[in-house]
Amino acid sequence: MTDCFIDTNILIYAISTDSSEAEKTKVARELLQTQRWAWSAQVAAEFVRATTSPRKPKPLRLDEARTWVEVWQRFPMLAVDGALVVEATRIAERYQTSYFDAQILAAARRMNLSTVFSEDMNHSQDYGGVIVRNPFLGI
Repeated sequence: MTDCFIDTNILIYAISTDSSEAEKTKVARELLQTQRWAWSAQVAAEFVRATTSPRKPKPLRLDEARTWVEVWQRFPMLAVDGALVVEATRIAERYQTSYFDAQILAAARRMNLSTVFSEDMNHSQDYGGVIVRNPFLGI
């Protein structure tokens, strides 16, 4: 059984070696180690793009990002399909969110998960049965 959906930023902080992000790294790692979590192909793709970006001070190589994705594949991952895209557009319109945040909410809903951990959406907001929790509040 899965308890929650993890957004990309949680994964990025979990592997961070930046000392200025140490508290967020600790929280993110604890979440990944203690929760029965799920994610989507969108989150995996965003993770690869964000962590290998040449704009990062210390970008990962593609093989390093791939290794993380392979490690995390033991957790349920939802594929993105046409129906998910359509549902995400409805959520984005209804709640006035970005399309990609809406796609995360749609993925969590499809997986019957009521909690999304993310710092990018409104903490405690209920998006039609999916509630966002920012695990970094108070840090």
